[in-house]
Amino acid sequence: MKKTQLAEKTAMRDVFGETLLNLSLEDEKVYALDGDLANSTKVDTVASHNPEKFLQMGIAEQNMMSVAAGLATTGLQPWATTFAAFLSKRAIDQIQVQIAQPNLNVKMVGAYSGLLTGLTGKTHQALEDIAIFRTLANMVVLAPADSVEVKKMMEAAHRYNGPVYMRLARDPYPVIFGDDYQFEIGKAVLLREGTDVTIISTGTQTSRSLEAADQLEWEGVSVSVVHMPTIKPLDKQAIIEAAEKTGAIVTTEEHSIYGGLGSAVAEVLVEEKPVPMLRVGVKDRNSESGPNEEMLEKYEISSRYIVKAAKEVLKKK
Repeated sequence: MKKTQLAEKTAMRDVFGETLLNLSLEDEKVYALDGDLANSTKVDTVASHNPEKFLQMGIAEQNMMSVAAGLATTGLQPWATTFAAFLSKRAIDQIQVQIAQPNLNVKMVGAYSGLLTGLTGKTHQALEDIAIFRTLANMVVLAPADSVEVKKMMEAAHRYNGPVYMRLARDPYPVIFGDDYQFEIGKAVLLREGTDVTIISTGTQTSRSLEAADQLEWEGVSVSVVHMPTIKPLDKQAIIEAAEKTGAIVTTEEHSIYGGLGSAVAEVLVEEKPVPMLRVGVKDRNSESGPNEEMLEKYEISSRYIVKAAKEVLKKK
């Protein structure tokens, strides 16, 4: 069995800051808006090297989104950045009424998403952001797996005319993709082919899904791994094809099992191709602060729990 080879870990937020700087230098319409977290989100790269394109909004996320909407109406492309918890829950009214409804060209980046937020505390964790944003009409929802995909995803979002939400993780993650990787909004990525079970993952869970696939292959299970970087619009055809090929699906996300990737995949399967399916995500629990590995285990989203779910869903075939 050939083990998945993952490159050295890099931080999404570092690449985000560098890419946003480059976009702001290349396109006079691009502006960076910060909710007083530039050092954490790395949007301070823009503040340092292209200060005319950096707008400090302070700890006033609702106002920041209103400003972003106003800038978009003048033909500019604002990139509003803060923690995912604040963007998705504190400013949702402004996002819905002033950005999503009029379908404005605003890019929203939720940093420090999921459980692993560097001991910042449960008030700074976002396990509901995908669910919230995917319910908004006109909204594109993205979750990159590594730093390479962050850059490609941002370039695609820059070309796309309309509101986009992208969630980023804080800590370094293994590099999955090469520089030749081509990201396309709305398209899934087949990372590994198998015949027994398909793991469909998004964001940070994709590297853990590859680890789980290695373990399952070692135990004689043929595993397909599908990375779903776009949660909305969803690649329905990729889900249907996976169901037809393996007949068993496991979804996994660093997010609540309610309303996120698992729910989106289940909606497709129940309407198009019902097959056994299990969801790996944070169950109906409030989060808390703690070391990364301990959090993954306590909230049952480590690669070990992906392996467990795959074995359980195989029994249902």
